[in-house]
Amino acid sequence: MEAFFTSTLLVALAEIGDKTQLLSFVLAAKLRRPYPIMAGIFVATLLNHALAASVGAWLASLISPQSLNWIVGLSFIGFGLWALKPDTLDGNPRIFGAGVFVTTLIAFFMAEMGDKTQFATVALAARYDELTAVVLGTTLGMMLANAPAVWIGEALADRINMKWVRWFAAASFLLMGIWSLAGNAGSH
Repeated sequence: MEAFFTSTLLVALAEIGDKTQLLSFVLAAKLRRPYPIMAGIFVATLLNHALAASVGAWLASLISPQSLNWIVGLSFIGFGLWALKPDTLDGNPRIFGAGVFVTTLIAFFMAEMGDKTQFATVALAARYDELTAVVLGTTLGMMLANAPAVWIGEALADRINMKWVRWFAAASFLLMGIWSLAGNAGSH
């Protein structure tokens, strides 16, 4: 359960103000079809994070536990620093002829490639030997952060102090990184 809850919390916090959340706002404003948008976000996230978690589990099988703890700990500290930087959405999402669901699925999957939440999923899967719990947790975290963006839109964004949210997300990642490194230092 720790893997599930940690994955959910870290990704939900990291996603607030992230480019994929901004994409959710844009898609909702432009397409005005919340149900297929939410379905597209869910499927894209599930596929993307299953792939990322598989990479994390594979890396964990190649690297010694001590080295892995150092890598994961330093990665989380890096994610904490990354979370302090406000994200922007480059360009305008392209609307594909296949409809709202497919447009959202493709746009969201591509936007998530190389994103901090994707890298966090790799690190979480490497840290925990519970691939399914990590994928379900990170997917739930993405949905918790993006559902309000789709349903409430920009009215909610105007009421949230994004600076404080970024600081809280950064602190969560930094604490997770320090916790990982402290556990590794104690194992020697």
